[in-house]
Amino acid sequence: TTARSSIAAIALAGAATLCAPVSARAQAAVRSTPQPTARASATDAPTFTKDVVPILQAKCQVCHQPNSIAPMSLLTYEQARKYATRIKARVVARIMPPWHIDKTVGIQAFKNDRSLSDAQIQTIARWVDAGAPEGDPKDMPPAVKFPDPNRWQLSDTYGPPDLVIRSKTFDMPARGEDKWFRPVTPTGLTEERWVRAIEVRPSFPNGRRIVHHALTYLLQDEKGVTGLAANAMEMNMGPGLFMEWAVGKTGQIFPPGAGKLMLPGSRIRWEIHVHAMGEEVKDNYVELAVYFYPKGYVPQHRTVLKMFDVTRGSELDIPPNEKSVTQNFYVMQAPARIENFQPHMHMRGKAMSMEAVYPDGRRELLSAVNNFQWKWHNNYVYADSVAPLLPKGTTLVFTAWHDNTAANPNNPDPDQWVGWGDRTVDEMAHCWIDVTYMDQADFDKAVAARKSQRMAGMTM
Repeated sequence: TTARSSIAAIALAGAATLCAPVSARAQAAVRSTPQPTARASATDAPTFTKDVVPILQAKCQVCHQPNSIAPMSLLTYEQARKYATRIKARVVARIMPPWHIDKTVGIQAFKNDRSLSDAQIQTIARWVDAGAPEGDPKDMPPAVKFPDPNRWQLSDTYGPPDLVIRSKTFDMPARGEDKWFRPVTPTGLTEERWVRAIEVRPSFPNGRRIVHHALTYLLQDEKGVTGLAANAMEMNMGPGLFMEWAVGKTGQIFPPGAGKLMLPGSRIRWEIHVHAMGEEVKDNYVELAVYFYPKGYVPQHRTVLKMFDVTRGSELDIPPNEKSVTQNFYVMQAPARIENFQPHMHMRGKAMSMEAVYPDGRRELLSAVNNFQWKWHNNYVYADSVAPLLPKGTTLVFTAWHDNTAANPNNPDPDQWVGWGDRTVDEMAHCWIDVTYMDQADFDKAVAARKSQRMAGMTM
């Protein structure tokens, strides 16, 4: 209860007041040059070459480089100094790097954590407060040679994709309402293969500027769901959703011993949501890269991508200049491991939490986002050692907070009554989660192994 109250207070009060001045400062300070203040002296202040650039290399430059997704590069001192005040504002508010998980509650071990530590944030803030000194050029570490930002990202781990599927091309006028394209593309598969990772990317450069999200549905002649735990069959009648992509997400990597099955003759049905950007865009597309397990390998479990709709049974009715809370409950009909936490909302979305109420009455807040940013639909992938193991009968409680007031800097019109809808200016509230269902015996083994790991860690 205390944790949920904390999230609600942050989302509905603190987050709005925090983000509003940051947005104003950022816009006013894009090209401002910071001046020294009394808060940091020249002798003890961090410098760019010794203290700041290592942080940028580790956490920022992968996006802030030419031809990548960021609006400016931060590879050199001159580039970073130009944007120093803006960098501090975004970093202190934990808007950048884009990692908006609440660090005070829930699970904190993730495979893809790109956040800054408190010490790294303080270093950047002190550097800006001191006037953004360059420091001794001899302290400058070698420049990082990043691979092509437009390559298939997961190829660094798995090698080139085994299969690439491209949607039909689509055009978008300079101005107009949002559009949805739903073509169907054959996969070309001639044999049964199990999938260990999936990646989606819009075409470069303009595709990524107009695509809000893309859903890919796997269409294939399959009786039931091959490889799915027997006690979960009644909940999943077909292959269903294959992969979801939104801005800020790269792909999905399935845990060892789990994956998805593709059959010969399968097809992909796309749902591509695009919006106008002020100039006409022609002949764009979205691509899907698939990485297979070795031929003949059959994973023990099949993972299902599920949408937990927080608005189920409601109309998500948000009056003008008001804040709202929406909640929903889902009972797990079979034992399962939860692989990730990915909230999805639009411009008025402020926070979302996921709590487990176990069959014995125990409650655990698994994860929460307390500073949701609609332009970054982060997928928070749990480390294998902490991915929640939920027994049959566990109730998952999802709570979403929306802010339709002028205090929300992302709100395009606080005087507008907002309801559920597909358009970006409408609202949604759901959570995309990869669920790996297990038979009871496998689940019991996983719980015992987890307990042994924890006991071993306590004795070290």
